[in-house]
Amino acid sequence: MTQAARSQAPAPVRPANPWLGFACGILAALIWGVQAVISRQSVADGLTAADVTILRFVVAALVLLPFALRRMRPFPVGRLGWRRALILTAIVGPSYSLILVGGAHFAPALHSSVISPGLIPVCTALFAWWLLGERASPGRLIGLGVIVLGIAVFSIEALANTPTREGAWIGDLLFVLIAVLWSVFGLLCRRWGADAIEVTIATCLLSVPLLPLLPLVQPVHLAQVPLAAVALQAVYQGLIVGAAALFLYTQAVALLGAGRAALFLPLVPIVTALSGFLLLGEKASPTEIVGMALAVTGMVIALRARSTA
Repeated sequence: MTQAARSQAPAPVRPANPWLGFACGILAALIWGVQAVISRQSVADGLTAADVTILRFVVAALVLLPFALRRMRPFPVGRLGWRRALILTAIVGPSYSLILVGGAHFAPALHSSVISPGLIPVCTALFAWWLLGERASPGRLIGLGVIVLGIAVFSIEALANTPTREGAWIGDLLFVLIAVLWSVFGLLCRRWGADAIEVTIATCLLSVPLLPLLPLVQPVHLAQVPLAAVALQAVYQGLIVGAAALFLYTQAVALLGAGRAALFLPLVPIVTALSGFLLLGEKASPTEIVGMALAVTGMVIALRARSTA
């Protein structure tokens, strides 16, 4: 081959680094697992759901604004368009955050990371069958059934309103609602072929104008809470969850594929259980441990199975 031909030959494609994908997926699962504990800590620090919601979206919007100015045309909705961006913001914007953080006021951190991630694939399969006519494969149905059984076992004490879990059933119901909202959100994104980064940027920026309405539905205690507590929620909820976790999971999907990247999600409740015990002193009961183990097992089975028959 001549020098000219060599210079015109395409450069060899470098293979994707699976170990980098594994690292990104594990880090994203760690961030999401600790998020429930940080949200629960906000209750002990005297912050309300409105406080945490304001901090989350203000910080995330500031971080994402430079990227929005460069890539979102028209600003700030990009290729989504205004109608779709507003619909998605209504689902996962301030109302979503209020429900998520509000649930942490009633239930231990572990409940959030078991019930919501566990029921998301169940609700998604139900909506996909009902609205799109998609049938889940037998392997996935088995996994979804194990998830439902695990969450039923996990929630027995909360539903019975036992002394150690008094009022936790309220938080559990809010976490079920989170699973429903996230499932609808995911189905709409898939139907519209929405880009994950553009969705995150658009929904964060469109949420900011709605934040002044939050004091109408929830008290705001930001001025009365120690600065360290405010900074913890601002950095973790806004910067680490709102920006870093998204980037890491997107990288994991790019390097490993969506199916393999999703296999890291069952790590979330395990991380929450460990960090909740170490940081908050919250101990899972034997019944909750059994239920969590069943739910995690079901998640692994469902994620590894073919999606449709």
